[in-house]
Amino acid sequence: MTARSARTEVVDDRLSERNFLLLADFIGDYSGIKMPLSKITMLEGRLRRRLRATGMNSFDDYCSYLFGEGMQSETIHFIDIVTTNKTDFFREPKHFDVLAETVLPDLAGQGHREIRAWSSACSTGAEPYTMAMILAESVEKQEIGNFTILATDLSTDVLEKAKRAVYDAEILRPVPTEMRRKYLMQPINPQRQALRVSPRLRSRVGFARLNLMDPAYRLGDPMHIIFCRNVLIYFDKPTQKMVLHRLCDCLMPGGYLFIGHSESITGLDLPVRQVANTVFKKL
Repeated sequence: MTARSARTEVVDDRLSERNFLLLADFIGDYSGIKMPLSKITMLEGRLRRRLRATGMNSFDDYCSYLFGEGMQSETIHFIDIVTTNKTDFFREPKHFDVLAETVLPDLAGQGHREIRAWSSACSTGAEPYTMAMILAESVEKQEIGNFTILATDLSTDVLEKAKRAVYDAEILRPVPTEMRRKYLMQPINPQRQALRVSPRLRSRVGFARLNLMDPAYRLGDPMHIIFCRNVLIYFDKPTQKMVLHRLCDCLMPGGYLFIGHSESITGLDLPVRQVANTVFKKL
C-alpha cells in the first residue's frame, strides 16, 4: 500500500475501536502521551486531515500504510496531528515573576553570567520567546552577561511556526507595553494584526526536534533553567518519573526546573527542593 498523490474525498468511514487501540498504543510508546478510548472522536477528526493529505479513503488503509511501508515517512506527520499545542505569551505569569525576581538574581549570585535555558515543549514558540524577554531584561540590568535558549518540541509543524516567530495580536496581548516596544517588530502595514519577534530576541533562541521519550537528552553542557510545563499531565506516573529524572540530569546543581501549575512531583524521589509553586532548585 502506498500513499496516493492525487487527493480524493474520504468516504463515509469511522475509526474502529480496533484501529484506535492500535494507534493509541503506538502514540503511547512513541511519545508517552496517554490516549484513552474517550479520545476516539478527537483522534478520528484529526486523522481525517492525514487521510486527505495522503489520498486515502479509509482508516483501515491509513493504518495499514502507517504500520507498514509508511512507518518511517508518515510517523512524524501522524504525531504532529496528535500533539496538543496550547500556548500563550506569559502563560502562567507567576512563573515569569519567579524567573525575574528569584531565579536570575540567585544564578547571578552563584557567579553564573552566561545563562543556558531550555524550553523542552516549546510548541509554537510563545514560551521560549517569553523567557527570552525576561532574560534580555536581566542582561539590560547587568544582572547576567548573556544567554541562550534551546527550544524543543516533538512536533515539526509547531517548530516551523516558532522559527518564523510571527504571532497574531491576541496571543501577544499579555506582553507588557514596554516589552512590546523593545522586542516586537511593528508591521509596515498598520492593517496587519500579526507581529514578529525582533531579530535581537530570535538570535538567542535555537529550535530543534526532541522527543521526551528518548533514552537520553543530548544537549551538551547542563542547563541553568529548564521549563517543562503542561506536558507531564499527558503521561502516566512511571513516564513522568522517567522524564523528570532525565530533566534533572540535564540541570546543573543550583539550577531551576519549572513544571506546569496543574502538575506535581509528589511521591517522586528527585534531587530538588521546592522554592515556589511548581518551581524547584536542584540540590
